Amino acid sequence: MSLDFTFAKYKRFCEAMINSNYKILTVKEYLTSSKPDKCIILRHDVDLKPDRSLKAAEIENEFGIRSTYYFRMTDEVFQPEIIKRIAELGHEIGYHYEVLDKAKGDFAKAIEIFKRELDELRKLCDIKTICMHGNSRTEWDNRDLWRIYDFREFGIIGEAYLSVDFSKIVYFSDTARTWNPKYKVKDIPMNPANPIIDKTDELIKLIKTKEFSCIYILMHPDDWCDEFGKWLSNLIIRKFKNVGKSILKQRWKKVNKTKHV
Repeated sequence: MSLDFTFAKYKRFCEAMINSNYKILTVKEYLTSSKPDKCIILRHDVDLKPDRSLKAAEIENEFGIRSTYYFRMTDEVFQPEIIKRIAELGHEIGYHYEVLDKAKGDFAKAIEIFKRELDELRKLCDIKTICMHGNSRTEWDNRDLWRIYDFREFGIIGEAYLSVDFSKIVYFSDTARTWNPKYKVKDIPMNPANPIIDKTDELIKLIKTKEFSCIYILMHPDDWCDEFGKWLSNLIIRKFKNVGKSILKQRWKKVNKTKHV
């Protein structure tokens, strides 16, 4: 069996999607178009390594797939040439905001950061959807910003979590380099009927069975690579981090037990 979380494996995953009867949609397309009988919402969060997101975008382009890429506004991630190239390949570019974290919970300061960063990203692309960045080490949930403000006032049509009815779809995320939600702190399935899987091969099999009408998939290209040395290093680092995440997950539940997650 081939290694998981490699771009070779991702090609197999893309092949399974296009050979199914699912229509693959960006987040914007899902929110604005009529819903087909079978669809896959495909999204990527660009957290640290934009060059790997470009690789994923190129693979998808080879298969005729368009997806959504949410970029953080950090020095490592905000790489204009990469962002523009991914957009040129036909993909949607969105804003991966973390403004409550940056403002340390100050809502007034956070919305000012949101405006500034959104304007900066819009110099490169037309941004219509946004998605919160879930930092497991902070006590804030960036989605809480919209309890006070309205993202539609900024020309945004939807938020990748808040604008989707998760009771009608199944959701799979590779956060923490696993499809299993065990080590996820803020990015967890919100449908009790959501199947639990561990490996990409299981997700491929699930797509082939066509059991579910709508599947929402979040893939982080940061954690995917073909070079064995980098692959192994990433695996070891993630396993170490996931031990800490298990502890943080319990803390998060206590601190935010009355919040929407």
